[in-house]
Amino acid sequence: MSLTSPLHGVVPPVCTPLDSRGEVDTTSLARLVEHLIGGGVHGLFALGSTSEVAYLTDAQRATALATVVDATGGRVPVLAGVIDTTTARVVEHARAAAELGADALVATAPFYTRTHDREIAQHFRRLHAAVGLPLFAYDIPVAVHSMLSPALVRELAEDGTLSGLKDSSGDEGGLRRLIVGLGGRDGRANGPAPRFSILTGSELTVDAALLAGADGVVPGIGNVDPAGYVRLYDAARAGKWELAAKEQERLVELFAMVDAGPEADMGRSSSALGSFKAALKLLGVIACGDTAFPQIQLSAESVAVVAQRLRAAGLPPVR
Repeated sequence: MSLTSPLHGVVPPVCTPLDSRGEVDTTSLARLVEHLIGGGVHGLFALGSTSEVAYLTDAQRATALATVVDATGGRVPVLAGVIDTTTARVVEHARAAAELGADALVATAPFYTRTHDREIAQHFRRLHAAVGLPLFAYDIPVAVHSMLSPALVRELAEDGTLSGLKDSSGDEGGLRRLIVGLGGRDGRANGPAPRFSILTGSELTVDAALLAGADGVVPGIGNVDPAGYVRLYDAARAGKWELAAKEQERLVELFAMVDAGPEADMGRSSSALGSFKAALKLLGVIACGDTAFPQIQLSAESVAVVAQRLRAAGLPPVR
């Protein structure tokens, strides 16, 4: 499905189920795609942070993306993460993603070495020119150690380099400044970049972001409860803000599962990704809840906490 209009709605970053050997479980991944599309999502983001892209080999990336594209069958657009350290490596990933049928690309700024705004701009422009698919910037300074300024994003939006932004910066003020700079909540369609999509990566403030003028959300825990985020989005689009806030509050409680793993025993990313996968296994969507090595796996006690969060959110485990 080509992106013929600005992307909007709920676009979960698809988890990558692994088997006990650490290889991509394509059967579970296809079942997860059906779970997400059945929940009403508007697109899928393969090979993002929640997909554990940093842990996957190039062959595993290709297997995961091909599985998502094939299972989706054109029902919703598939965005492919092409995340890597340098422009040359990102271009290689982008060409591979295009060959596998991705509808759009998602890339961060270069990382490992420090980069200037001019270098970041050149990076995105070369990537867009090399492949030609719609390109979304992924602003995640906690991982790449640089933040995309609203001025830079606006420049790349206006000249057509970028088709959108996934904002995982945690800077709500910066996101609001970008929305205002592109025309504001009520003026985006006639602003300087009317086809530019702004997607929040914060699962906990989606209602506020949509009220401010964002176009959608990329929620990691949307793997677990895609229908909940779709209900939130639909309520916001209908101007039913109290209903949207109520759904958001339920999802905030569900999101607390990310701390199921004790902080003294494991990293926060390991705990969060492990909780998503544990939840999907408990719901009968995937066969194995393992995360990629060297992440530490959730204990039975932590999985029990995840199960409690599911039940409290109205999502009873089936196993």
